[in-house]
Amino acid sequence: MESIYGEYLNDLLSIQKDITGRIEAMREELKERLGSDPVEHCLSRIKADDSMREKLRKKGLPETAESALFEVRDALGFRIVCGFVKDVYRVRDYLEAFPDVEIIREKDYIRKAKENGYRSLHLILQLQGKFYAEVQLRTISMDTWAALEHHMKYKKELGANTDLIVKELKRCADELASTDLSMQTLKDMIDEL
Repeated sequence: MESIYGEYLNDLLSIQKDITGRIEAMREELKERLGSDPVEHCLSRIKADDSMREKLRKKGLPETAESALFEVRDALGFRIVCGFVKDVYRVRDYLEAFPDVEIIREKDYIRKAKENGYRSLHLILQLQGKFYAEVQLRTISMDTWAALEHHMKYKKELGANTDLIVKELKRCADELASTDLSMQTLKDMIDEL
């Protein structure tokens, strides 16, 4: 079966490589300027054909490249994990300053967490005035929590402990957010020295 992205697949691969390269250059610049790398790791992906087709069906959209790329807007995705909360916003500002990149939507789940405790900064970028990418910016602790929550969400049977697990997950999210703030304060104190 042909890729859902059709003739645009090579464009996506090229943009993925370009943005990844820009992020690496940004990391080097910030390392030189700040003395440390604000990014712990960066992952990128092009959404698998099956996942994209399923998402299009759920949204009632035709299974075409145009729907996948210009309606859904997350065919290309980046997850950038930072050491500290300030680094999340610093990286966000750098992304916004990239040529041919415009932030068209921003959801700040760090300042206003989801009800279940999920925290992350989500951006939809418009690239080259045409294509889109979803970016998730998180701290290490936010990423760890999200991985556990994701794992739990796809477990078929949690049994009688479901409510307890959900409550504990929320409690952990709140504790990790508090720890992120404490770690940021400590880093700021060290930087002032």
